[in-house]
Amino acid sequence: MKSYLAGVVGGALISLGSTTFAAEVEGVKLADKVQLGGSELTLNGAGVRTRVFFRVYVGALYLQKKAGSTDAVLGDSGAKRIAMHLLRDLEAEQLLSAFNDGLKNNHAPAELARLEPQVKQLDGIFTAVKAVKKGDVVLLDYLPGAGTRVTVRGEDKGTIAGEEFNRALLRIWLGEQPADASLKKAMLGG
Repeated sequence: MKSYLAGVVGGALISLGSTTFAAEVEGVKLADKVQLGGSELTLNGAGVRTRVFFRVYVGALYLQKKAGSTDAVLGDSGAKRIAMHLLRDLEAEQLLSAFNDGLKNNHAPAELARLEPQVKQLDGIFTAVKAVKKGDVVLLDYLPGAGTRVTVRGEDKGTIAGEEFNRALLRIWLGEQPADASLKKAMLGG
């Protein structure tokens, strides 16, 4: 069965705001800049993940310097953030299914096998969370030297080691077979 979040259609409604907010997407105000560790990140782009006619979340990509291509984002070893602002309630299994489908769609079996310990750790984190609700924010923050920190509702849920794992996660949204082509374009500033 296709995952709840697997790609159908997407779209973005971005309007420029004040100096505090770079954009407003589906009523979610997105900061132009955020602090992550000792780095200042800038909003690269944001859009809406949609499944059929359901708006699922606003996805935003933050980088140290703007990038317009997947290769540029994946080649950047600096701090970065994927922010998911939930527009509807999701069970952990729905979110995990979408993550796993995105990983499978953008990686060869041998690549996935190397990432199995990190994928299991991600599964454990979201299984413990159980569900995310409308209005919740999920942050996937890459901290060089530490790994990908997962934050849900402002609570640190764990850090998953490895730059390779972070690049694998980024491919869910930015890979050859992204979860949503319109969201990919929006996150890359298009």
